[in-house]
Amino acid sequence: MFYRTALATSVMMLSAGLAQAQETYRIGITQNNVGVDSYQTTYESAFENAAEELDNVDVVVLDAGGDVARQIGQIRNLIQQNVDAIIIWPTNGQAVIPAIRQAHRADIPVVVTNSKIAEAGLEYIAAFSGPDNVQQGASSAEMMCEALDGEGQIVQIAGQPGYTTAMERSKGFEDQLAEACPGVEILETQPGDWNREKAQRVMENFLTKYDDIDGVYAGDDNMGVGALNAAKSAGRADDIVFIGATNFAVGYEAIERGEYYGSIYQSPVDDAEAALQTALDVLAGEEVPKMNFFETPKITADNISEFDKPVF
Repeated sequence: MFYRTALATSVMMLSAGLAQAQETYRIGITQNNVGVDSYQTTYESAFENAAEELDNVDVVVLDAGGDVARQIGQIRNLIQQNVDAIIIWPTNGQAVIPAIRQAHRADIPVVVTNSKIAEAGLEYIAAFSGPDNVQQGASSAEMMCEALDGEGQIVQIAGQPGYTTAMERSKGFEDQLAEACPGVEILETQPGDWNREKAQRVMENFLTKYDDIDGVYAGDDNMGVGALNAAKSAGRADDIVFIGATNFAVGYEAIERGEYYGSIYQSPVDDAEAALQTALDVLAGEEVPKMNFFETPKITADNISEFDKPVF
């Protein structure tokens, strides 16, 4: 039986329940950077597909292209359009707060998706929908401790500097590692910007600099596989444990081959459908928790058969 989150089951009822509503909602979404990786591309398609299944939802889908100023402009444009709700995948969790505050003052509920905004902005949003990135980092640390038996030297390849998801995953990993296995030392951390090629170059530098590397933690599998490729080219992959977060298809395949120890299973389809569902719940006047996390379990060779291969 393949893995399906409780959330994924609930969103299957999206069409059946909410399409019966009489009022038509216009919902705008501004994403972080669709072109940066296949996760965000799949998210966008899933969001549009979920909206198309509903008779009472019209969506405006925008992409900030990783540009904070562009995203702020998109939020302001959606406010001027007087949409019923705004969903934002923030390019920068701090910089977007003034624009979100403007939406709040215009009585337009804002749902933040995937990556949280800074704490100072939480009072201006209706809800957050997405993964618990701190817990993901902590879960990856637990796998690292297990793989290394609590002793070793590792390097970390983080996501984009200043990006909330990257910072939270690193914090969760570092805090849990220090608590659970203080015998594992992080030699150095460098950003890979969610890019496989850059992560490969970062790992090449690590391999040149350090004679002994027992493990690599990467903020997602796209970067993790880049690091794996560098180690394979250097003939050192067999001596290194590779662990990521957000299981991509390439990471799934590497786990199957025995080259990659583990990752965190996270579905962009669940992510997108959860954001739309949360916005619709808010508009329907339902009581919605401020923080809505969906389940993101560990995936290793021991349980990979329980999971569908990611489509991204």
